[in-house]
Amino acid sequence: MDRSEIFEKVADIASDVLGINADEITEETTFDDLDADSLDRLQLVTAFEDEFDIEMDEERLLSINSVADAINAIEATQEA
Repeated sequence: MDRSEIFEKVADIASDVLGINADEITEETTFDDLDADSLDRLQLVTAFEDEFDIEMDEERLLSINSVADAINAIEATQEA
């Protein structure tokens, strides 16, 4: 799966979890920009793990602050 496909899925998940329009999301969008609190972020990461059939370690989870961070973490976890 290439980066653009991962981005599309991440944007769709963020849209569903946060109730926003996926068209408003770019790779540069931070979860602070989307007013995501810690519970929202946990729901997002859980949804990413389910969608991509991966498991992220705690260090990686704590480093996810933007859509680009999420994509990078998903790519790194898939490659491991």
